[in-house]
Amino acid sequence: MKEISITTSFTIFENLNELPSDIQELMNQAVEIRKKAYAPYSKFKVGAALLLDNGKVILGSNQENAAYPSGLCAERTAIFYAGSAYPEAKILKMAITAASDTNQTTAPIPPCGSCRQSIAEYEIKQETPIEIYFMGEIGEVYKSSSLKNLLPLMFDKKFL
Repeated sequence: MKEISITTSFTIFENLNELPSDIQELMNQAVEIRKKAYAPYSKFKVGAALLLDNGKVILGSNQENAAYPSGLCAERTAIFYAGSAYPEAKILKMAITAASDTNQTTAPIPPCGSCRQSIAEYEIKQETPIEIYFMGEIGEVYKSSSLKNLLPLMFDKKFL
């Protein structure tokens, strides 16, 4: 028997104002699209903004459905649109923000497991890491230099 140790590394910004200006702008776009989320059941709204290597910014918000789990998270809404509209473009950066209608979210909210797997697919497809910034409604912003920090033992096409 042997044991392995896996470590991950994140950069933590105290708040939105501490981010580089280009990331502040990307996160502000995520905040604005978050406000347009359709979340009548969970009351938990998420916004995502992706910066592509062609300069385009793709936005997504979560879209719920009474027939669970037919809805879709903000991250996947944005990623799948980027993949269909700009199939050759690489995703450079992703900003994610989440807010609850019932209480203030002050902790950084990372992508769910399904979103992590979807981000992994695109990171592997494009053969370059995706910087991921995530926050709650207010407070600290976490930066991961790659999805591998959030999902170190990824399942991908090499296993098929």
